[in-house]
Amino acid sequence: MKNLGYYNGKFGELEEMMVPMNDRVSWFGDGVYDAGPSRNYHIFALDEHIDRFFGNAAKLEIRMPVTKQEMKDLLNDLIRKVDTGELFVYYQVTRGTGIRDHVFTEGPGNLWVMMKPAVIKDGAEPVRLVTTEDTRFFHCDIKTLNLIPSVMASEKAKRAGAKECIFVRPGGRVTECAHSNVHILKDGVFRTAPTDHLILPGIARAHLIRACHALGIPVSETPFTQDELYAADEVLVSSSSNFCFWANEVDGRPVGGKDPENREKLRKYVYEEFIRATE
Repeated sequence: MKNLGYYNGKFGELEEMMVPMNDRVSWFGDGVYDAGPSRNYHIFALDEHIDRFFGNAAKLEIRMPVTKQEMKDLLNDLIRKVDTGELFVYYQVTRGTGIRDHVFTEGPGNLWVMMKPAVIKDGAEPVRLVTTEDTRFFHCDIKTLNLIPSVMASEKAKRAGAKECIFVRPGGRVTECAHSNVHILKDGVFRTAPTDHLILPGIARAHLIRACHALGIPVSETPFTQDELYAADEVLVSSSSNFCFWANEVDGRPVGGKDPENREKLRKYVYEEFIRATE
């Protein structure tokens, strides 16, 4: 099939799938999700994504309908049902089905999977970025389905002709992007926001940090400001669908381009890691 949807044991092409209106995702966005790429029918960093997925569900006390191993087996089975092995693999669990009520629905959650064709780019070309004030709730570390602030920020980036939108808290602290993590290189040091409640601990972020250690690039997991972003030697963006992009513009200002050696080392390292792991 050209793409795939799955819901509690039933699957088919996405356009054919239906879900109950009383799934709590409809009323509250009551669930968590995770996602990552597949290449040659190999799902990249699957163990790390599944660990985060189950961990986020536990934080919201959502009862998983499957074990970790069953989830991995399911995904590895489903990717074989799609015509191409180059896929974006998305999955979510919601708190079950029931008439709308703020208190929890009893029983296990509902499991969704979506797969669509997608090819990971190598990040060689620069991208444009913009910033916006970070007014999101204070559970940014949980990958919930409540994504309205990210939706609005993404639309702002689109209208500005930008790739991503960077969140900035009152006071100037840079946190992350609408659906990515953001980092800077300054004076040979890779700086990334700490994994507190203000950012999602990205899987690609973790791989970039490991790449820094392998390449001998110092890492500082400390907050940085919007002014430091503008003055950075390089501005990098990472996500599970774009492992390492670099920016040459933020808010219409030219940025980066001052440490291409370390930038390219990191970009190539994480992309080549993906290629090796999915041979």
